[in-house]
Amino acid sequence: MLKGKTAVVTGASRGIGRAIALKLAEQGANVVVNYVHSETEGQKLVEEMIGLGVRALAVKADVSIFDEAAQLIACAKEEFGSVDILVNNAGITRDGLIMRMSEEDFNRVVQVNLNGVFNCSRHAVPLMVKQRSGRVINITSVAGMVGNAGQVNYAAAKAGIVGLTKSLAKEVGSRGITVNAIAPGFIETDMTAVLTDKVKDTLKESIALKHFGKPENIADTVIFLASDTGEYITGQVICVDGGMVF
Repeated sequence: MLKGKTAVVTGASRGIGRAIALKLAEQGANVVVNYVHSETEGQKLVEEMIGLGVRALAVKADVSIFDEAAQLIACAKEEFGSVDILVNNAGITRDGLIMRMSEEDFNRVVQVNLNGVFNCSRHAVPLMVKQRSGRVINITSVAGMVGNAGQVNYAAAKAGIVGLTKSLAKEVGSRGITVNAIAPGFIETDMTAVLTDKVKDTLKESIALKHFGKPENIADTVIFLASDTGEYITGQVICVDGGMVF
């Protein structure tokens, strides 16, 4: 479905990012796996994807830093010749009530989660404009749509991604580029694994389907948006949350 395409996935060494990168490879795309700390996991994923018959490359870069994001996109272009799909997935949390939240914790979450999307898009979009085609897929969160106590930094950054997505979609639509966002709900990842069973049960009551999602649910949505099937969808936020936000 995506044979010959090149995808860059930020924060791809584990969790949702890993599932997205692997699913893109399964669909025939060459994939650049971006990581910051998890080099071993990133290299393992690259080997797994090469085993699927595609080309893959792991690149260390902190996407919150403008020049490192530029180097990430440049590596993809140099190695594979194009950047057809950009999945801005990298994100962190530093939760806490605002009365106790430090300026550093607020700023760092915004720098990674929101500035990272801008930085990578800023460097990838000009390549897509020249190609007159491309897919930008941003991973936001339902927290950016409805808020969440103890996450003013995270929710603000994720809400910013929604505005960025819609604005960029209007800028580049005439060049054959679509820009969309996916808003996951509670997904089975390292972040949710640390929750107690009691907390998990309480959270599941807020979900219409009464269970957490899997990283593959997000990955499948990325494939839909990245493929020709999603060619007439842009500027949208798709909630993959089991029915948390209606």
